[in-house]
Amino acid sequence: MTTGSRASVNEALAALGYLAGWRLTRALPEGVAHWLFGAAADLAARRGGPGATQLRRNLARVVPRAGADELDDLVRQAMRSYARYWCEAFRLRPADRAGVVRDGDRFVTGQEYLDAALAQGNGAVLALPHSGNWDLAGVWLAGHCGSFTTVAERLRPEVLYRRFVAYRESLGFEVVPLTGGARPAASVLAERLRANQVVCLLADRDLTDAGVRVQFFGEPARMPAGAAYLAARTGAALLPAGCWYTEDGWGVRIHPPIRIAGIRGVPAATQALADVFAADIAAHPADWHMLQRVWEADLPEAPGGRPRRAARPGWAGQPRDAGQPGVGQPGVGQPGVGQPRQASEVGQPAGHGEPS
Repeated sequence: MTTGSRASVNEALAALGYLAGWRLTRALPEGVAHWLFGAAADLAARRGGPGATQLRRNLARVVPRAGADELDDLVRQAMRSYARYWCEAFRLRPADRAGVVRDGDRFVTGQEYLDAALAQGNGAVLALPHSGNWDLAGVWLAGHCGSFTTVAERLRPEVLYRRFVAYRESLGFEVVPLTGGARPAASVLAERLRANQVVCLLADRDLTDAGVRVQFFGEPARMPAGAAYLAARTGAALLPAGCWYTEDGWGVRIHPPIRIAGIRGVPAATQALADVFAADIAAHPADWHMLQRVWEADLPEAPGGRPRRAARPGWAGQPRDAGQPGVGQPGVGQPGVGQPRQASEVGQPAGHGEPS
């Protein structure tokens, strides 16, 4: 068997296992499903694989004064939060949408900023980090605004990507593929904003080598500029948002809009996003599901000394960005230092484009 055919077989087996697990999670009693996912999270935290190890490095920057035992406990909590996200995502059905929207009307704060942006008629770009349950937040957003558009990175296996896209579309999301679509993703997103609609992008991790350098928890990191660039290009409001879990459910905060001084103001606006993200993450560190490299110090160097984009480890074998929404990363038209590239005019997909 050739290397290519072996990889195809492995992808097909992984997809079958993933989809079977999805069906089983829906069939199990809720308490049993959450217990199993929590146990798997505890095991992953103890084993300390690549994802859990990188999560520990990331959280050490968020909580720099944490001792070893405290950091161990925080990693376990974060893995449990991430497992909770997946369990809830697998169990969420279109029939649950009305209840989620009702909950969101209680749990979401800052709705007035979104409503004011849409009242101005230029659309809104919601930018958020990989935290909490953004699928629930998306269901509320779709119910509040009618729909919204996000981007998903097209990863293999294709059958799994299509399944997640169909799942999110059933919840009221419009999912645009980062590559391989009928039209460039950047053009579609800009068109939606000009029609006074909402675009939602995960924006705390750069998927290209063209991200904007920001200070994040006191260290240099690279973040996608697509959200800020889209807003600057179309006149849409740029609204940072954060998601997390609470004792009685989940929470979302939509922050006041970030002002952008045209295309030249994209780097400054991206730094402002990073600052808002940092504040929300510091307040809810266990709900930041970042198992990938973010900071320049963690990235291998490319020729010329520039940090190279690293591979993205998943959790428990899951293809973390398999079609995840928002992979909010500008690839979609991500500008390079102020100058948009023709090919990626919007910024890269969002995350959890993954079966995220």
